[in-house]
Amino acid sequence: MRNKVMWSLAAVVLLAAIGTRMYSFLGPSWSDKDRPILLVPKTIDGRIDFWQVLGQGALTAAKEFGEEVKTVGTVSESDVDGQIALLERALETRPKAIVLAASDYNRIVPVAKKIIEAGIPLITVDSGLNGGISESFIATDNYEAGKQAGSALMRWTGKDARIAIISVVKVSATAIEREGGARDSLKEAGATNVMKETYYSNSSETMAYQIVKKLIAEKPDLQGIVCLNEPTTVGAAKAVKEFASGKGIKMVGFDSSTDEVAFLEDDIIQAIVVQKPFNMGYLAVRTAVSASKGHKVESLIDTGSQVITKQNMYAKENQKLLFPFDGR
Repeated sequence: MRNKVMWSLAAVVLLAAIGTRMYSFLGPSWSDKDRPILLVPKTIDGRIDFWQVLGQGALTAAKEFGEEVKTVGTVSESDVDGQIALLERALETRPKAIVLAASDYNRIVPVAKKIIEAGIPLITVDSGLNGGISESFIATDNYEAGKQAGSALMRWTGKDARIAIISVVKVSATAIEREGGARDSLKEAGATNVMKETYYSNSSETMAYQIVKKLIAEKPDLQGIVCLNEPTTVGAAKAVKEFASGKGIKMVGFDSSTDEVAFLEDDIIQAIVVQKPFNMGYLAVRTAVSASKGHKVESLIDTGSQVITKQNMYAKENQKLLFPFDGR
């Protein structure tokens, strides 16, 4: 299994290198003939596997349908102003369509409305917008995925266990929905000691590490942690391994990376809720192509999620989710 992790890591590094060339700033306006589809993820941080895999799905669809995809984005998921500026610039360059993972549920809405009013098809992926104003939204059902995370944690903790929730960016629809699902499922399962305060990592592995390090020091009765995206999960797991090894803290995280798989193998993480980012990217571009041609598209496409544990991670279908790069 370690060899599989190393091979997947090598593939991720290669993909990140490709992605670095793929991401670029917006240039001059394109001609009608050459207008690309513009992909705007929450971040172009090549260290986050989720966005790399989503980008690969988008590029696969672009090749299949004979379209070009240009990808632009901010370095940080929390840079809402930067994403707004990129979208304002897109209004000037007029791409064929825009595929957007909104970094803020509310603040992106005004520029999104301008895009729609300008006649540019807008498809949202992963994270939607208040009012559901895009032509189509392609994503995991994040509320249900949050419920999966909460339910999974309860397999390893008692009803009176002190549980912390480490979220991502406070204003992201993804984070809001996942947290809501996690809290509801914990409540339904009878958990009585879920901490009311929600902690936010801003999608930073370092910040998640510091949050959990402090929690371990200040809450010696901490027994469970739910983390709501990949960098948050990795940072929290590193803190648990370093400062709470053998103390019985149970963890459930989100998404898949080589680090997370290693933590699953080492029993630092008990489960991860894995999404299907390749499918998201592929379907988002396919939908954008249809919308740009004036075709009616589905308003909502749920790409699904799967709870993976050390016990089921070796199943063939789960290996494909954990290692989307190695051709298995």
